[in-house]
Amino acid sequence: MTMFFDSEFDRIFKRMSNSFFNIDDIFEEFKGNDSASGPYFYGYTMTVGPDGKPVVKEYGNVKPGLIPTSDTREPIVDTIVDEKEKEVKLIAEMPGVEKTDVKIVVENKIVDISAEHGEKKYHVKVPVKHKVNENSAKASYKNGILQLVFKLVDEKPKGKTVEVE
Repeated sequence: MTMFFDSEFDRIFKRMSNSFFNIDDIFEEFKGNDSASGPYFYGYTMTVGPDGKPVVKEYGNVKPGLIPTSDTREPIVDTIVDEKEKEVKLIAEMPGVEKTDVKIVVENKIVDISAEHGEKKYHVKVPVKHKVNENSAKASYKNGILQLVFKLVDEKPKGKTVEVE
């Protein structure tokens, strides 16, 4: 009786594990395609926003179910708002490039960051959700980490106070 259960268990295990071991078949189509050379990565970051709600962001050069269309990577970017110092910091991880390779363009509350050094290519457009002084931007790059700092603009209340007589 135990032999029946052992052989049945082995049969079920082999059938289940086939789906895991056939993952190499998925990457077969990439082997002959030179325009889509790896590495391929995709992921999520989750942080807690200022309102206490979770903020989930996608990153990577491959979206689930899609073949990668370029060899440009999307760096992981984090936005930190420092109310005490009245600053907004954008921190991007871009290892393998030099300080002179990094290009930053700020236009209409969008920060366009790109860098290219040999086979390392990065590009991302980051929306800035706070009111910042675009002319106050200061950037530094050290050990693969780009830090871009903007000064927050003090928003004065609009409108006029009317006194009651």
